[in-house]
Formats: sequence, structure tokens, C-alpha cells
Amino acid sequence: MEQTAQLGANKTGIDMSPIDSKEMLEASENFFIKPEASVAYQIDQFFREGVEPLGSVPLPGTVKGVLKSALKIATGRHPEVLINKLGERLAYERTGVRIYEHLITKCINSTPDKMTEMKIPVERLTEFRNQESQHFHLLIKSIKSLGADPTAQTPDADASGVASAGFIKVIADPRTSVSQSLQAMLAVELADKAAWELLIRLAEDMGLSEMATDFKQALHQEDTHLVQVKEWYEQSIRSQAGVSVSPN
Repeated sequence: MEQTAQLGANKTGIDMSPIDSKEMLEASENFFIKPEASVAYQIDQFFREGVEPLGSVPLPGTVKGVLKSALKIATGRHPEVLINKLGERLAYERTGVRIYEHLITKCINSTPDKMTEMKIPVERLTEFRNQESQHFHLLIKSIKSLGADPTAQTPDADASGVASAGFIKVIADPRTSVSQSLQAMLAVELADKAAWELLIRLAEDMGLSEMATDFKQALHQEDTHLVQVKEWYEQSIRSQAGVSVSPN
């Protein structure tokens, strides 16, 4: 794996300017401002006043969907919560496919002089990418089975899109290494696992046993992704530290 922790002319640390840093620390102690008195706090308060929610879950677009929603509401359940989380997972899995494609490209284009004996098997990454795509289509089918529209962006899908944008930026950046990309991928897979576990519980709560079974299969695959990405990441860092490791 390429060496990402190299000694160099890094001038970002405070020790690079001991005189200025001393004055800065003294100033920070003498001019403490309470958070509620800061300009940033006041700006935040201004924009929070009267703000509307991030979005809403659309009404079912079919008679079947209306009837299913009415039935669940009548029994004390709120299907819009499940639809919201399904929409979030749909957006996340779509992003997951793109993230894996960026990682595959990075692994293929990594120059030999930046690599040691360890390489990430592209065929394994491709398998994971294809499974993410399968999960995406599974979610489309699940949303349609509830009479909802899979093309609608739910509130949590919107929030998820903003959150996952950072991961794409890290992995797509040509300056980042494979190991740095794997660290971002590890965070993606950890969130993925937790989200599928929640979806399974919600589906079971709604009495959707067939849907829950499908989601358990997806979770099993995500567990494999998580274990493998974690191993690759650990091996890449240990290899950079001079430890002899064998890729799995």
C-alpha cells in the first residue's frame, strides 16, 4: 500500500511559529466570548427562527398505497416512518455504488511505485459494488410494494445525501490514497450495517415479514463488506508501519 504518512515540509502545526502561537494562546484566554454572545450564534438563531422541516414524505400515489397506509395507521403504526427510512437507504445505496466505483478506479490507477506487496483485489470490490446495486433495486421493489414512489426524495434521504457527499469527496479526490479511501469506506459500511438492522426491525414492526427476510439477506452481505473493508484498512496501515501482512 502506498505510504501516506511521510515526513515533509508540513507547516500547519502551531510549533512552526512559537512567538505568534504564544500570543494567540494568551489572547484566547483573555478574550473569552460566551457562545450565545458570538456572531455565529446569532446568525444560527436568525436562520433557525421559523425554519421549515427538511422535507416531507409524499402521500401514496396509488389506491393500494392509500389502503395500506390507512390500515397501518388504524392499527397504531405510522408507515410514513418506514417509507422515509426506505427512501434514505435507497439514496445511500445509490451513493454506495458510486463510491465503490470511485474506489475501484483508484485501485486500478494506483501507480506501482506507490504500492508494496499488498494490493486490494479489484474483483472483490466489483462484487461488493454489484451487491450495492442489488440492494438499490431491492429497495425500489420494497417501496413500490407499499404503494409509495421510489423516485421521491424523503427528508432522511435528503439528509443522507448531504452526509455521504463527504465520503465521495474523499474517495474521488486524486490526492487521497487507497488507505485513506478505505478509512472513508469503513465509515460508510458501519453506517450501512446499522441502517439495515433498523430497517429489519421496522419491517417486522409493520408485519412485513417477507420484506424483513429480504433485508436480512442484504444485511448479511453488508456484514461481509464491513469485515473485509476493516481488514483491508488495518492491513494497509500496518503495512505502512513496516509490519509484514498478508491481504485477505
